Amino acid sequence: MNLGLLRLTIVLAFTVVVLGAYTRLSDAGLGCPDWPGCYGKISVPDNPDHIDKSNEVYASRPLERAKAWKEMIHRYAAGTLGFLIVILAVLSWKNRGRGGPLILPVFLVVLVIIQALLGMWTVTLLLKPIIVMGHLLGGMTILLLLMWFYLKQRHRVTRADVRPSPLHAWAILCLAVVFMQISLGGWTSANYAALICPDFPVCQGQWWPAMDFRDGFLPWRGLGTNYEFGVLGPQARTAIHVSHRIGAVLTLIIVGITAIKAMLAPEWKIKSAGIVLLLVLITQFSLGVANVLLTLPIGVAVTHNGVAALLLVCTGMLLFHTRYSTTIRS
Repeated sequence: MNLGLLRLTIVLAFTVVVLGAYTRLSDAGLGCPDWPGCYGKISVPDNPDHIDKSNEVYASRPLERAKAWKEMIHRYAAGTLGFLIVILAVLSWKNRGRGGPLILPVFLVVLVIIQALLGMWTVTLLLKPIIVMGHLLGGMTILLLLMWFYLKQRHRVTRADVRPSPLHAWAILCLAVVFMQISLGGWTSANYAALICPDFPVCQGQWWPAMDFRDGFLPWRGLGTNYEFGVLGPQARTAIHVSHRIGAVLTLIIVGITAIKAMLAPEWKIKSAGIVLLLVLITQFSLGVANVLLTLPIGVAVTHNGVAALLLVCTGMLLFHTRYSTTIRS
């Protein structure tokens, strides 16, 4: 397997995650009201007069070229990523007789197909939060599995090489906590709840403001509703935001303890993974606080999403090195 191609695919996967965050946070998710094209074209139309006004979908949403281009650039990058993952699967199939991996690259192709469907439904279902969050988690999962694929290829390990360290269970817990926190972050963003608490560490001047958890975490609200800019009331949005804050504190504690334990491990790979994990964790928590205090500036908000992806990858790397702790020598 070509490790250079794998590295390129990982970089592109990270780029797609960041572009997706930028598209969502700049309110460009419906910049093109159709999928996979934009107003029926493979590129953004140059002029509103070039749009078929007889189409109700096109006529209902005036062309905003800046937003449309953000959406289409994200789609182009995602399409290129899907193409590279298919190439990796084909190469793995050709090398299947030489002990190369096959299940993981094929599964990645399946995930890409599901991710494309989620991208389509994000538009056609008008930014339904459960779909938007699922689309975010799909991109994060693809990035994590690509990194896992790369590590397995680089270190040439198989199931027979599994030698878990005592920290392996902590690494599994750490990964679950980070994934759950990213889910809460996606739900916060999809429901436009990031600015409902303008202060920190309290929310609306209280430690426990009025909240409606039932409405805030209702996963399905039927079809036909446009969720752009949110539909929830203040108490529901507050419940989502406060839940994300509580999750952030739990993540800081659990991942922080795991990282410190890893830093004290005798194996250099685990130790270095712990150091990087702790640095990324502190950066991510600081960016979350900055989002509140600075009123969600686009640069900080996008960086917060990008560092969340890095946190997931770093956790996955720690999981890998604790799984093969006595096998990997370099």
